[in-house]
Amino acid sequence: MKKRIGSYPRVRVEGGGRGVVWQAGAVLLVETVRKSGLDQAISAALAPWRKPRAVHDPGKILLDVALAVALGGDCLADVGTLRAEPAVFGPVASDPTVSRLISTLASGGQQVLAALRTARAEVREHVWRLTGEAAPDADGQVIVDIDGVLVLAHSEKQDAAATWKKTFGHHPLMEFVDHGRGGSGEPVVGLLRPGNAGSNTAADHIEATRLALAQLPKRLRRGRQTLIRTDSGGGTHEFVAWLAQRGRWLSYSVGMTITDAVHQAVLKVPASAWTPAVEADGEIRDGAWVAELAGDCLTGWPNGLRLIVRKERPHPGAQLRFTDADGMRLTCFATNTAGEAIATLELRHRQRARAEDRIRAARATGLLNLPLHDAAQNQIWLEIIQIALDLLAWMPLLALTGKARLWEPRRLRLRLFSTAAQLITTGRRRILRLARHWPWTDVITDALDRLHALPNPG
Repeated sequence: MKKRIGSYPRVRVEGGGRGVVWQAGAVLLVETVRKSGLDQAISAALAPWRKPRAVHDPGKILLDVALAVALGGDCLADVGTLRAEPAVFGPVASDPTVSRLISTLASGGQQVLAALRTARAEVREHVWRLTGEAAPDADGQVIVDIDGVLVLAHSEKQDAAATWKKTFGHHPLMEFVDHGRGGSGEPVVGLLRPGNAGSNTAADHIEATRLALAQLPKRLRRGRQTLIRTDSGGGTHEFVAWLAQRGRWLSYSVGMTITDAVHQAVLKVPASAWTPAVEADGEIRDGAWVAELAGDCLTGWPNGLRLIVRKERPHPGAQLRFTDADGMRLTCFATNTAGEAIATLELRHRQRARAEDRIRAARATGLLNLPLHDAAQNQIWLEIIQIALDLLAWMPLLALTGKARLWEPRRLRLRLFSTAAQLITTGRRRILRLARHWPWTDVITDALDRLHALPNPG
């Protein structure tokens, strides 16, 4: 009888290996930085904060931290993972140098933030041109989703406070460009706020939307080519009025609270006025109907506003709220889009749920925790997270095809970035030889071929 030694083979492990590169698949992100021109743009933006005779470029330092976050890091010290692979990432600054730069940028205040945001906007426009038909604005319209995120704090940090969910931390407001069913999304705004900031603070929504619009190409600022989409946190008179004032070139789809006036209006809707809701494939959504409201419930809201309500049978086990009616779950939203069927508009608003996917990706890319103490430093960290998410969105747009374009950060790291390779130096060339047996080696090499085929910036 053969003695059993376990389910897995025994392997002897030794240190001292040479010529092996960890996270070799990260060359996809490095090549995305190069082809997008992000390194040049960030370096130029931070040039005023480079000290005389400094060895390391501030833009390179910041990008190194963003790359570390894109690869799964959650603090400044994780840049050490890049420092271990100079053949792929080049010279990487020491931890004290990185820390001093973050403090310097934080002390620069709004000037630093404005410089970084302007650089990102310029690169974003260039990337969308490179992307062509897969660009978020390829169909003539861009959708921007707004959502708040609760970030827990486990120590006393500046502006950390009790949140509306009875936790403790911060409540940043995020905005994402939706790439649609065939892609993911990319961040355009990250506005750091105290933990006790309201979910429906109109001033914050207005400020975040202004910043988001500045991130979009100027050609979208006409003919209602930009749609602002929010949950009921954006359904305030002040924010909707601000959107309505820009109605010539801005569309909106804003969730609304079911007030008593809305509830009474729903009860008066005749059965013949309800239209079946639809799914993205055009099929009828089972157990859901939509109707447009009129009358007193529109009093006090801007002209041209359409109020659309959906009633739907709740899922088994779901509890009804006091605002629901006749055993149906009610939801409501407002829009200024005219000439479209209400079922189509309701489907468009329901797809705002994709913003939750973007939030999940952000939490997996440095937003689970704000690692620094000062609020100004954590705002810089939030900008770093957005750069990392930009890269994780632009690389699939430029280089991946099919279902791989939908992969979220965790899957990209597991299948693509984490692959190991052998580093071969021959003459003046360095070659990364990926493992032949790795299931996604072809995905990596094909993606690199597409990136190499793109024109160089400038």
